[in-house]
Amino acid sequence: MAIPTEPIGSIPRPQSLLGAMAGFAAGKTSKTVLDAYDDALRDTIRRFEETGSPVITDGEQTKPSFATYPLAGLELSPDGVTIPFADGHTRQLPRLIGAPFRYGVHAAEYVTAARRYTKLPVKQAVISASALSLLYPSTEIPGYPREAFLVDLIQEAEADIRGALDAGADSVQIDFTEARLSLKLDASGNLLRSFVALNNQVLDRFTSTERQRIGVHVCPGGDRDSTHSADVDYSALLPDLFHLKAGRFYLQMASERDRKSTLRLLSKLLRPELTIFVGVIDPISTVVETPAQVRDRVLEAASILPAKQLGTTDDCGFSPFADDISTARDVAFAKIQARVEGTALAARELQV
Repeated sequence: MAIPTEPIGSIPRPQSLLGAMAGFAAGKTSKTVLDAYDDALRDTIRRFEETGSPVITDGEQTKPSFATYPLAGLELSPDGVTIPFADGHTRQLPRLIGAPFRYGVHAAEYVTAARRYTKLPVKQAVISASALSLLYPSTEIPGYPREAFLVDLIQEAEADIRGALDAGADSVQIDFTEARLSLKLDASGNLLRSFVALNNQVLDRFTSTERQRIGVHVCPGGDRDSTHSADVDYSALLPDLFHLKAGRFYLQMASERDRKSTLRLLSKLLRPELTIFVGVIDPISTVVETPAQVRDRVLEAASILPAKQLGTTDDCGFSPFADDISTARDVAFAKIQARVEGTALAARELQV
């Protein structure tokens, strides 16, 4: 396929897995949940392959959430930063209370597990250093100042990305969904710029060739069919976002209110070495897009952006938190198949 197309990451977990996870949380044997994880992983990869997707993910079946997978074994309190969503529900990050900061799980483990079941290229999503920086409390941890925490954080974030690449990931996607939210918290943009600077300290540790396989995903959040920052204008985000030293950008676009204006802004920010994956699937909508609708969204983007620098994706993951069952598993795979087929239709029309 001349126009690359990739998923963002998460797929709704099957009910069998959710039941096993609930049982494990209630103190039942771990073997049951481990078997359920493996069954869900194999089924997810099989169904990804059936969509015709040229690049797949593990669907994040064994992650507790896209953001918290590294946190096993850390000294944490549950009362960290709260993220409000438009429908009134919230998600809350934990708060770090002890040192040192170390990942308990690295993304390479997910890559290795997924590659046992497929020969297709496997993409791996990782959480951004900026998101994890929110774990550090406003009051200094005794004997572990914020500066020391950030040194550890940058080192661990680099190891997470490098380990995934070394384990055979086709590409690594940094989930930076707090980017748009940061402008809601601080309209001056100073928080966003500090996040970009922190993430660049991680990206600076990779060569320009390696960064061609590292991308950044931004969206206004997507949890239980609601968002946390869709009311923030994209034009306030994109100029600072494109200071990130990544080779790929995965951008929510299908659900954007004014796609053409956003695409025109992108055309001014685009650098020759970048690939822009525009969202052509809205994971929050229960309506399955048709291949023709996807094709038209691709052609719209290609009328403004160079087709040779264009890819397609989903606006967001379908279930970034394990307990999010707002989207049916069958619907998610139907949408993915529509993206794959619609992107192929557009490629034929564009003759690229």
